[in-house]
Amino acid sequence: MTTPLRIVFMGTPDFAVPSLQALIDGPDEVVATVCQPDRPRGRGRKLTPPPAKVCAEAAGIPVLQPTSIRTDEFLDTVRDLRPDLIVVAAYGRILPGSLLNLPPMGTINVHGSLLPKYRGAAPIQWAVINGERETGVTIMQMDEGMDTGDILLPVSIPIGDEDTAGTMFDKLSRLGGEALVRAIALLKEGKLTPIPQDDSLATEAPMLKKEMGHLDWSRGASELHCLIRGLDPWPSAYSFLNGKRFRLFRPAVVEDAAAEPPGTICRADRQGLLIATGRGHLLVREVQAEGKKRMEVQACLCGGTLQAGDRFS
Repeated sequence: MTTPLRIVFMGTPDFAVPSLQALIDGPDEVVATVCQPDRPRGRGRKLTPPPAKVCAEAAGIPVLQPTSIRTDEFLDTVRDLRPDLIVVAAYGRILPGSLLNLPPMGTINVHGSLLPKYRGAAPIQWAVINGERETGVTIMQMDEGMDTGDILLPVSIPIGDEDTAGTMFDKLSRLGGEALVRAIALLKEGKLTPIPQDDSLATEAPMLKKEMGHLDWSRGASELHCLIRGLDPWPSAYSFLNGKRFRLFRPAVVEDAAAEPPGTICRADRQGLLIATGRGHLLVREVQAEGKKRMEVQACLCGGTLQAGDRFS
């Protein structure tokens, strides 16, 4: 019987939880979980633990939350844990080489794209924004670059027309946990061959900014369809009408020529808002008015704030 590996897990947000849970349920031992510090959240700014910490504590796993991972003290703490392997899933900081190379088996990462595409902080969102029909997770051997290490195990998954960054986030986080368990099993058997990334095929996935959500209706319906879905749930796409901001969700492309000026609401009914764009029409089925909850278009038509003939700026 193979001796269980001693694993230090490093992860912080919801995306990391399925990977951590898969390790907890697996044959190896998670000797510690490293998360970023608790942060104030919500209107009351209450100090809130990250999801990976909650998961680890529920399983009785020690949690470390250093303010810096680039200190001799933290390196000594990890060294004293005698890890065979470090596993990273959305930890949120770049790891130094002294930490990456500490375990005998090195450090591996669960990344939410098919590398070398979409290196960076927001790979899931950019895949949707750019209209990709497929994405996935890559289990990679980490180096000191930004997602530049050797590929160990890629696993793909389709992106549907109704998928958003939020739905793909959930799918890929679960897929990441499954792929991680497979990769570690193969790694222990010596059956994984590291494949260097082709840097000429690399694309970047930088952090999203709120202003990205301000819609330009002169763009085509297909392009706006991808953008709205890729920014859902955060920072979300929006447009202004009569000085009020409306966030827009659940778009669908209507393949026809738009005779009306871009941004014009051509129809407002129980099906949604049919809006003219630079190329074709976009059907928007959910909206969120300022100070209101997100709702189906049908539910907010009674007030007369959205009518055919109105035009988003």
